[in-house]
Amino acid sequence: MLKEHGRVIAAATDGACSGNPGPGGWGALIRFEDGAVQEFGGYEAQTTNNRMELQAALEIFKQLKILDRHPTLSVRTDSKYLIDGFNTWIKGWKRKGWKTASGKEVLNQDLWKALDNSRLSNVTLQYVKGHSGDPDNERVDDIAVSFSKKIAIKLQGDY
Repeated sequence: MLKEHGRVIAAATDGACSGNPGPGGWGALIRFEDGAVQEFGGYEAQTTNNRMELQAALEIFKQLKILDRHPTLSVRTDSKYLIDGFNTWIKGWKRKGWKTASGKEVLNQDLWKALDNSRLSNVTLQYVKGHSGDPDNERVDDIAVSFSKKIAIKLQGDY
């Protein structure tokens, strides 16, 4: 159904939490070469903002895995936690048996492992400053916040 739109040319993710911990939501979107947009979102009753950031990325990777992608595709996110963890920290965590530098268990280990298993070799994460006017970042933030507060939001696409 989504493959009819051509290659994915852009993607964005965000997470939100009403209280931390508290009710949370995540939002994501994919843009296709033909101009179509597919949006996704989800809710968890008791979670953290960081977990929602990771969940959003995991959902995007699941979608991207089955779609044709532009060779320079990056997933835009305002989460340095996601970017640093995915690009750098995870290597050390795996070497140390999922322990931090101080010897403590890595938080959100289940999601980090799932993300690592969903890694796509030709897709990178790109930082975008949150609330800076980037349209895709603003939209996924709206989706994530709406889901976290259980406010109805119309998602684009046929998901």
